[in-house]
Amino acid sequence: MNKHILQPEVQQYIKEKRELNPSIIALGKSPFHLISSSELAGQVDGWQRAVKKLPTWAYSPNIYYPDKINLEQCSSEHTALVKQRLIQKGSTVVDVTGGFGVDSCYLAQEADMVIHCELNERLSEVVQHNAKQLGVNNLQCIATDGVAYVEAQRDAGLGYIYIDPSRRVNHAKVFLLEDCVPNIVALQDMFFQKAQVILCKLSPLMDISTALQKLKQVKTVYVISVDGDCKELLFVQDRNYNGQPNIVALRLFSDQIQELIFTAEQEKMTRIETVAPQKFLYDPDVAITKAGAFKTVAAAFHVGKLHSSTHLYTSTTLVENFPGRCFHIVGVFSLPQFKKTSNFPKANVAAKNFPLKVEEIRKKYKIKDGGNDFLYFTTDPAGNYIVIHCTKAL
Repeated sequence: MNKHILQPEVQQYIKEKRELNPSIIALGKSPFHLISSSELAGQVDGWQRAVKKLPTWAYSPNIYYPDKINLEQCSSEHTALVKQRLIQKGSTVVDVTGGFGVDSCYLAQEADMVIHCELNERLSEVVQHNAKQLGVNNLQCIATDGVAYVEAQRDAGLGYIYIDPSRRVNHAKVFLLEDCVPNIVALQDMFFQKAQVILCKLSPLMDISTALQKLKQVKTVYVISVDGDCKELLFVQDRNYNGQPNIVALRLFSDQIQELIFTAEQEKMTRIETVAPQKFLYDPDVAITKAGAFKTVAAAFHVGKLHSSTHLYTSTTLVENFPGRCFHIVGVFSLPQFKKTSNFPKANVAAKNFPLKVEEIRKKYKIKDGGNDFLYFTTDPAGNYIVIHCTKAL
């Protein structure tokens, strides 16, 4: 951490240049003797990455930005707020894999104390500095192995352990939970000796049912999306819980929160009708589909499903609060009809339960991307391929 970057004249320079392409700054000459042009470019790049993901950081004075990879891997403020609401006041939390400390800073707003463990000494120093700038005074940063730190604590001495295992090992992606670092599967018994609750953040690519087979005493699984993009899975393990886990599809959008809570057994037992396209079409948010709430969402919002394997829904009256995109159906074509009579040189194309991918459809039917028309290539209740022409309803 180059503390010269925090000098007022340097901070003012970064503020004046923060809208520029960082490569322009990197290739230029630094006006400061003790700060390189690449360091200045790194701070500008950090601000540009933080401005949407971490606006509190971006618009607070004297924030120091770490290496690009640390900003890429950290949580957003939106998802950190979800974790914050799970913490009881007055508790102690250990963040085993601290990183840039976004989650730690938000957990600290509820906890009595948060210990941020980070092997990278430079990053640990950056997090401690930024926490002070943000007024987070109950965050203790320790440059140490988080697992070793937890193991050294007295039994039942912690309220929560938060862990975000790395999905990259020796620069290669791993896909099995036990191959992540730290190995949460092997560590969970020791963690339960030390803490009541384990909060485990996992990649949105992780298979939920597989993870549930390997993680013990899971009370809740949160599937979190932000503006239509699935960002993370959060598994809440409670050492005293032995029931069926709740699955929460959590949709964060336009400063709103929408959630659908169910269990795998409820989803399995739900019975719904499959119906032909009616007046409105609904394409569920990725949090709903990743959570596997295919029948639950239909029952909860009183809409019909097009086909057992077609995750599109329909109704005769508009359901304004449906968790996903809502469309007004203009017309429905059988696939032979579409081939003969369609005239869509430009449209937004989607394929759901259809044998061709979007790019293959565009190429075959010569449809350019864009415009106000939406074409859903899908399967109807009778198993026939159809094309639904629609426009946005909301």
